Amino acid sequence: MPRTEKQQSEGLTLVDAINEALAQEMERDERVVCLGEDVGLNGGVFRVTDGLQKRFGDTRVIDTPLAESGIMGTAIGLAMGGMRPIPEIQFEGFLGPAYDQLVNHAARYRTRSRGAITIPMTVRVPWGGGIHAPELHSDSPESIYIHQPGLKVVIPSTPYDAKGLLLAAIRDPDPVVFFEPKRVYRSYREQVPEGDYTIEIGKAKVVSEGTDVTILTYGASVFQCLEAMDKLPEDISVELIDLRTVSPVDKDAIIASVTKTGRCVIVHEAPKTCGFGAELATIIQEHCFLSMKAPVQRVAGFDTIMPYYKLELEYLPNADRVVEAVTQVMAY
Repeated sequence: MPRTEKQQSEGLTLVDAINEALAQEMERDERVVCLGEDVGLNGGVFRVTDGLQKRFGDTRVIDTPLAESGIMGTAIGLAMGGMRPIPEIQFEGFLGPAYDQLVNHAARYRTRSRGAITIPMTVRVPWGGGIHAPELHSDSPESIYIHQPGLKVVIPSTPYDAKGLLLAAIRDPDPVVFFEPKRVYRSYREQVPEGDYTIEIGKAKVVSEGTDVTILTYGASVFQCLEAMDKLPEDISVELIDLRTVSPVDKDAIIASVTKTGRCVIVHEAPKTCGFGAELATIIQEHCFLSMKAPVQRVAGFDTIMPYYKLELEYLPNADRVVEAVTQVMAY
């Protein structure tokens, strides 16, 4: 579909960019199909697939029963049969019933078949908090899937990155879990190329170069970190890195930045204990120890179930907590 006047002038939202990527790839490759709960007639719970069923028909944009294990199992079968399925799980908390299919089957088929069978499947999942949704609708379970060999895990933060990374994910020969930070679905616009482009999975982006402290983050937390940078004294030079892909993670970018700055703050929404920040801190310990000027600080969600509406924003990392962590590492 042609872009609207607002999209032309102000750019795309994350939702717009994902929708455009899906439409363009479905147009380019007839093997690409979308399936999930309400993805067709209603365009998905967040309207990310809006208009796709009307354009491509109900055999390529398929409304499924409310059964996540069935959605995932069907997608795996389609992938084994030569298709490029894109199953949508409505919320990240609903991945639980699909865990067996995703982890014990999709992630392992390449190894199980000694490379004879691959699963070119992209699992789209709205992810994270910040929209006042109830329990099981606001979690950040990425560490569970990062831990599983055979899965790639991508978490874009901007419309430009979302389109390029999604196109790369769909074309990847192996399963990709594509977490979409719902807090920024419609909160930010930027200019995105109308044509075809991809962003390499596994490459981080330096959002802002700096010399004093590295901030590592991904997803919606990128914007809280940018807000924090505006609150810091001007003489503190921050290098902000958006990881974009958390499995595989860009170790080279992390090591190069922290070796340069000697200080690091890690920011993510997931609970602190066994969150991905612990793995990032270990990478830094193993490779940057002699360059460190202060211990790594983590700004994360708390080790509790995501709270309901009134306390949700107290749970999520915010700019003030990031400022406090940066101040601590600078004063060490």
